[in-house]
Amino acid sequence: MTQPPPPPNQPPQQPGFGPPQPPAAPGGPDLNKAPEPGYGYPQAPPAAPQTPAGPPAAPQEPGYGYPQAPQTPAAPPAAPQGPGYGYPQQPPAAAGYGYPGQPQQPAAYGQPGPYGQPGYGYPQPPTMPMQPQPGGGGKKFNAQAAIIVSAVAAIALIVGAGVWYASSSGKDDDKKTSAESGDGKNKTNGGGGEGGGGSSEAKEKAPADTGSKVLFQVPAPKTPKDVTTISTSGSWLTDTVYAKSGIAEIVGYDRAKGTEKWKIDLPGPVCEATHRVTEDNKTAITFKPAMPTKGNPQACTQVAVIDLEAGKELWTKTAKSGTTPVSFNNVTIGGGTVAAGSTSGGAAWDIASGEQLWAPKTSDSCYDSGYGGGEKLVAVRKCGSYDQRRLHIQNIDPKSGKVIAEYKMDEGIEYAAVVSTDPLVVAADVNESAGDGSGISDFFSIDNKTGKLRTRISAPGEEFGARCDGIYKLEKCSGLVVGDDRLYIATEEHEVGGESYSQTNEIVVFDLATGKQTGQRADAGDDYTIVPLRMDGGNLLAYKRPPYDKGGQIVSIDGGTFKQTTLMENPATETVRDVEARMSPEYSEILFSQGGLYMSDIYASDFSSASDEKEYLVIAFGTS
Repeated sequence: MTQPPPPPNQPPQQPGFGPPQPPAAPGGPDLNKAPEPGYGYPQAPPAAPQTPAGPPAAPQEPGYGYPQAPQTPAAPPAAPQGPGYGYPQQPPAAAGYGYPGQPQQPAAYGQPGPYGQPGYGYPQPPTMPMQPQPGGGGKKFNAQAAIIVSAVAAIALIVGAGVWYASSSGKDDDKKTSAESGDGKNKTNGGGGEGGGGSSEAKEKAPADTGSKVLFQVPAPKTPKDVTTISTSGSWLTDTVYAKSGIAEIVGYDRAKGTEKWKIDLPGPVCEATHRVTEDNKTAITFKPAMPTKGNPQACTQVAVIDLEAGKELWTKTAKSGTTPVSFNNVTIGGGTVAAGSTSGGAAWDIASGEQLWAPKTSDSCYDSGYGGGEKLVAVRKCGSYDQRRLHIQNIDPKSGKVIAEYKMDEGIEYAAVVSTDPLVVAADVNESAGDGSGISDFFSIDNKTGKLRTRISAPGEEFGARCDGIYKLEKCSGLVVGDDRLYIATEEHEVGGESYSQTNEIVVFDLATGKQTGQRADAGDDYTIVPLRMDGGNLLAYKRPPYDKGGQIVSIDGGTFKQTTLMENPATETVRDVEARMSPEYSEILFSQGGLYMSDIYASDFSSASDEKEYLVIAFGTS
């Protein structure tokens, strides 16, 4: 699992990553047209990167992971701009890597790594688009870039809730295509988590022509004055609408044309958004009650339910811990209930009426830090002091909050992410042993009826490429999917044969009852990186991140034979590749259904760039 790039509070500066440019025409330029001179990858390598004067000081512990009082950060260090940055580096040896039958090695517990670095757990920007020379294909940072990234990441804890301020005043899938979980009362728009059962039929079929074209693109919005980076988290699909968060708004676009169908204006920006969508196309968000300013960052106190088909805000609620309004870190939907968690505890509302079902409890030493949704509702309840923390994974009644079953994790595990609620799977970094910032050293498969541990799966960071954010976004995982009582997980990239700069990876499968690999493996192919997206009936849908000279692909992997069928291949023109390369699967939102692929950014930035290339919030592809 790779080290995370810098947080969105300070996205990298590079060719193509700069301030949004005003569109030449509504919707931006036509990316299906031939590229204009200079658009795309640089034609000549720029100057060598400059090492920053020194990284900011790390925050004092205890208290890591808790919202901090916003402070005005120092000016960001200069971004690297030089030969070698993002170019393929010598990868580690990986003989026999990811192949079935390979003995599983336990994680090296007790060896703390970069997981505890400041900045981990905040929304992250995409990695810099790869610009390898012909014959390359590697996708790793070099050592000099890694130093700079670490320095930038250290700034993250001086900000809160996905907004970073300038240092000076001058500056659930749709009904017809979803892999429904359980009884179908909730569906998911992808991004990991549980999928459908093996008995349901796959809905996604290969078209006669798998070559795609750009359906539309949405220019990146400009941030408010004094705000350098701001969250645009949240994207969803219905039968007719692709909806995406902007700055203090949610816009519904026609899925095929990209024309605006509706817009919901909000008083402040969206903080968090669940990827889950109900059968009648409702979802939930948290947002700020006003636009942030350098002197008043605002808290994420508002919880709202949105009707994605009608384009309406159905209700907005708040909750208090004692007399203090709660600032929520996460939100989800499960069993007809909207639930939101925080360091002050959790609250829940009936999704139909908005009636509050429970409020944060302040009478004991435990609190609900967050929830996992779907057919079930699972609480991650924290108990004890910071240095003697114990997490309780609770399957709860979605209407009363009553505990149905509970699993107590070992003492000392500070954070856990809910990968799936049915079957119940939790990811955690035990003793911070992952050593790579991924938030995962082990998976815990739990019986959600009895609370007993079914099996524990070791997932060493040097072998597996998945990551989860158990600090705030408890359902935010990438590089893995749960379906058919199996865990589908991407391996780390490794070299292909003896070619030093040719990289690839695989998807391998674990049985959640036994904890053992099934022997199935889906290869990405030379210079591609394969990432599982969601289940489609008994099949697995995956995105193949391409090498520098090709377009990305969507493939369907048969749940039995593991045979891959290509459903889509994006254009290989330089202009399109450049935009697609910025939408990293780990730090962007990627949705696919009905022959449409929608890739979107999770933040907007006013960082300047030496390039005149246009920034995009969304790019959508479709097959005919």
